[in-house]
Parts: sequence; C-alpha cells; structure tokens
Amino acid sequence: MPNPSGLPPEVGPDFRMRREDPNGGLDPSDEPGVEVGLRLAEELGGSVTAVSVGPEQAVRALWRALALGADGAVLVTDDALAGADALATATVLAAAIARRPFDLVIAGVESTDGATGTMPMALAELLGLPAATFARRVALTEGRVSIERQTASGYDVIECDLPALVTVTAGAASARYPSVRDNIQAKKKPLERLSLADLGLSPAAVEATQRVAAVEIAAQKQAGELVEDEAEAPARIVRFLVDAGVV
Repeated sequence: MPNPSGLPPEVGPDFRMRREDPNGGLDPSDEPGVEVGLRLAEELGGSVTAVSVGPEQAVRALWRALALGADGAVLVTDDALAGADALATATVLAAAIARRPFDLVIAGVESTDGATGTMPMALAELLGLPAATFARRVALTEGRVSIERQTASGYDVIECDLPALVTVTAGAASARYPSVRDNIQAKKKPLERLSLADLGLSPAAVEATQRVAAVEIAAQKQAGELVEDEAEAPARIVRFLVDAGVV
C-alpha cells in the first residue's frame, strides 16, 4: 500500500491514489496471511511465494514479505495497470499464480487503502477455487483445508478441498519481527518481475471498468443535542425523527 503507517493516502488530480510514496510497504492486512503461510510451510513442508500487482514501488511490500520469511516473490508491473480496479487486479494475480502448481492462496480480508473486500473472491472465481473467508484459524489436512470462520456470534467451521483460497483476519496470526539480517537477506531472495505481455494479457483485458468521478472530504460529525428536561425528551425525539424523515 502507499503508506502502511496509518497516514491518509494522497489522491492526485485524476482522483487516483498516489503510489509513489517512498514509505510504501506491505499492507498491514496482508501480514497475518504471510505468517499463516509460513507456519503451514514450517509444519507441513513447502514454500511461500508473495505475489503483488503494482508499480515498481510495490517491491518494498515484497521485500517486507521476504524479510518476514517468504521464500520468493513475484511483482507484476505494467504502465497499462495504472488505475486498475479490483477485478483487473484479480485478473492479473490469477494469471501470475496459475503459472505454477500451488496448494493454497492466502489473502487478507480487505486492503486498508481500497477496502473493497471483493478482490479475493474474484481471484478465487478466476482460478476456479473454493473460497473460505474471514478465517481466524487455518489448518491443513490430507488434501483439505479447514478454517474457523469469524462471525458476529463466534465462528463457523468451514472445510473444502485443496487447492483453495482463504482470507485471514488480523486475529489469525501475529507476524514475526524481522531482524536486520532478515531485511538484508530479503533483497537477495528470488524476486521475479513480470509484465502483462509475460502473462499473455493485453491492456484491454485488464482495463478498469470503474472510474472515480470525484472525491470529497466527509462532513465532520456535529455535536449531539442534550435534552435535560425528561418530560420534554419524548416530544423532542419525535420531532427529531420527523425532521430526519424517519417517521
């Protein structure tokens, strides 16, 4: 994401988010997914590959994933992807992931910049995978994945065959803290850079179907009205509801 420190992202005159921020890095919502993948690989064997779509600056996010312990990374970057929406992003990710065999695709529930929450499900559909979402716990057995799906009242147990896609919540795992050596070694790990042409995709295939027409600052919340006279309160509430068009 442009700046994972929590600062509001900047928007350019074309209403697109500026992504050239030198402080850009891995979206905080993706770190639990990286950790879940690492734990599964350590327990059962296998490797973890981080995949990202974005401008060249997105390499910082991949360096972070590699420092956390990922074995390799893939960055798809192309001028034609500027302004890509969730579907275009999913299309590119699907093409990049499908090049090699895999067992499990792990994603965050939603990014903290776009926050659409739709990209992982689109990715699963394009890859032809079952999607198990909002996982607070992920376990793999012989040919199957089992998750505890977070709900408002607790959790549901969801199981499906592999390969599959899961999205993990912030509570699924806490990312380990990389050492200085980890950060140095991250830049020596395999990192593959791909273009749309490398994936056999044309610019028309990933053209955004949505456009941002305007961006406005949300109105600040106004202070509430305090009614101290208990006898007057019911009538005042009714007037408030009438003025709001509720009744």
